[in-house]
Amino acid sequence: MTSSPWQLSYIELRGGKGIQCVNLVVGDERRSISPQGGGTFSERFDERLSVTFRSSATNQVSLEVRRRKRQFFRTTETVKVYSIEVQSGSGRQVIKRDKVDITLEVSSQPATIDHGSLPTATSGELKPTTEDLIAQCPRFRVLVVGKTGVGKSSLIDRVFGTKTADVANDKPGEAKIEDGLISPQNDRFILHDGKGFEPGEGGNYDTVKLFIEARRHERLIKDQLHAVWFCFPVPMVHYGELRLLEDGAETFLEQSHEALRNIPTVFVFTKYDRLVKYIRNVPDRDPQADVEEEAKQYLQTHCVEPIQRSLKGKAILHVAVSSRPNHQRGLDKLTDLTYESVKGSFTSLPNTVSPVPFAAAGAQRVEPGVKIQSSINVGKQSESPCIKMYLHTRPLKGYWRALASSTNFLGFTVLDCLGVIHTDIISVWNFYDPSAYLSSEEFRHLMVNMVAKVDAPTEPSPASTNFSRSGTFSGPLPLITATIVILPFVAGLALVRWVNESYQRLQNVHLKFMAYIVDLTHMLNILFALKGGEGGKKLTRREIKLAFNAYYASPWMEDVHKSIREFKHMIKGRDEIIEKIEGLVLASDRETHVTGAIKGIPSVDLEQDEEWYG
Repeated sequence: MTSSPWQLSYIELRGGKGIQCVNLVVGDERRSISPQGGGTFSERFDERLSVTFRSSATNQVSLEVRRRKRQFFRTTETVKVYSIEVQSGSGRQVIKRDKVDITLEVSSQPATIDHGSLPTATSGELKPTTEDLIAQCPRFRVLVVGKTGVGKSSLIDRVFGTKTADVANDKPGEAKIEDGLISPQNDRFILHDGKGFEPGEGGNYDTVKLFIEARRHERLIKDQLHAVWFCFPVPMVHYGELRLLEDGAETFLEQSHEALRNIPTVFVFTKYDRLVKYIRNVPDRDPQADVEEEAKQYLQTHCVEPIQRSLKGKAILHVAVSSRPNHQRGLDKLTDLTYESVKGSFTSLPNTVSPVPFAAAGAQRVEPGVKIQSSINVGKQSESPCIKMYLHTRPLKGYWRALASSTNFLGFTVLDCLGVIHTDIISVWNFYDPSAYLSSEEFRHLMVNMVAKVDAPTEPSPASTNFSRSGTFSGPLPLITATIVILPFVAGLALVRWVNESYQRLQNVHLKFMAYIVDLTHMLNILFALKGGEGGKKLTRREIKLAFNAYYASPWMEDVHKSIREFKHMIKGRDEIIEKIEGLVLASDRETHVTGAIKGIPSVDLEQDEEWYG
C-alpha cells in the first residue's frame, strides 16, 4: 500500500468533553498536545513534522485521547487519520469525527513541479512571513467583562464573524474566566468571559483582577492578554436606569486600574440604538437638531464621565455600539480603536510587524481597511523571514522591496514567489474557509490568469455580471447560468507559460507581482463585502466566483492594470514599488469601487456551493 509524505505544522482537536490530555503519535514518537481551554487542544510545530498518512489501518499518525475518570476507570481512545481524509495540496483542513473535530495544517513534501501546476505556498525553501507570525501568536486573546444581558454574545458574533460566541450563553457559572472559548467559525481569536460585577457576585471582583495579573506575567506573548473590553449598556435615565456602574464595577475600576496598565482597554457602551431612538422620539424636539450630537453629549455625561471619575480623571478609549441586525453601529470604530491600541502596546520596533497586531487584524471581520493595512505591513516586513531564506547578496526590507531586484529571488520560479505572497495575503483576511478554497490550485490559477491581462490592454468590460441561462461567452465578460457561475477562463494555466520561468529571467516581472498583490487584495475586499455580516458562514466557491467575476468585469481592474503598465521604475528608488502598491490598494475611491462591484452581483443563494467549472 502506497503512502503520502506530508509536512505537519499544526494540529488541533476540538469539541471533546471530559478530555484530560491528548498525545500525537507519529510512528514510535509521542508528543503532548497543549490544552487551550474549552475542550480544545492544539500545538504548532516550529520544526515541521514529517508524517505519513496511510490508507490502511496501519497508518502511522494518530491522536491518543485520554478522558477523565468515570467512576473507577479512566478511558483512553485512539483517533486515526487516514490518507483519504487529507486533501491534496496544502493548507488548513478539518477532519470531522463523531465526537471531535481535528484541524491539520499540512503541506506536501517538496517535489518536482509539473508545467501548469501551481506550487504550494511552502514549496522549496520559500516560507510565508505570516507563518512565523501565527506561530508566535496563533490567536488574539480578548477578555470581555459585562453583566448578564449587556449583549456580549451578539457583540462578539458581529466583530469576529461567528454564529454564536458561546459566552457561557450569558448564564452565570457556565464558563470560568480561565477557560478560553474558541469559535469553530474563527479560530484566530480566543475569548475569556469575565462576567460582570452584579449584586451577589462580589467574588468576581477578585477573580477578574487575579486573572488579568496572572496573564500579565505570562512569558510567551501568545499567552498574554491582548485586549480588554468592558461592556456597559447605555443607561436610560428617563426609564429609571440611573447608574452606569454597579457598586462592584465602580470598586474594581477604582482599585484595580493598575492591573490594566499597558493592556489595551476599551469601554464599550452597548445598546446605543435605544438611545438614538429615544432622542428622535422626544416630544417637542427641534426636528433640525443633530441626533448624533445630542447622543454624543448624553454619552459624555452619563457614560464617559462616571468612568473617568472612578479612574481619577484618566482618559479612556470608548465607543458606543449597537449589535442588533439592521441597527449595527460603532463596530468599525471599536475594531479600529482596538487594533490601534494593540499596535501601540505590542509593537516595539518601527517598520516591523508584531504578532499581536497581526493576530488582531486577522481575527476581526468588520473593518477591511485594517486587514489591508496589516497586509501592507506584512509585505514591508523588515528583514522578513520569507526573504531571509533566499537573499544571497544583501539584506532587504520585505518582499515588496525585493521585487525590485531579480537577484533576490535567484533560483526560484515566478510560481514559487507568488505562492508565498498569496498565502500571506489570504492569511490576513482570515475567511471561514474550512475547505481551503482560497488556497486551492483552482483559485490560484484564476488569479494568475487575471494578472496575465496586465501584459496588454483588453476590451472594456461592462461593469456588472448577471445570471444568464446561456452557457456561452459574449466578448471578454463571463456569463452566468441559472445553475452555475461561469468563469472567464478555462481551467489551468495553458495560456500563461511565464509562470514557470525563473524570476530573474522574466522581463518586467515586478509588474506582474504588483498586479497580483493589488488584484488579489481588491478581489478579497469585494468578497469580504459580499459576505457582509455573515462571516460565521463557511465560504463557498459560488461566493468566490461571483466576487472574482465582479472585479474582473469592473473598470476598477482595467484602471489598476493600466496604471501598473504605465508605471516606470527607477532602479535607484526601490521604494517606488512599495509606494505604488500602497497607493493602489489604499486608494481613496476603494470603497466606492467595492460598492459598485457589489451592486453588479445578483441576489442569489450564496450558501449554495458549486464546482469551479461546470
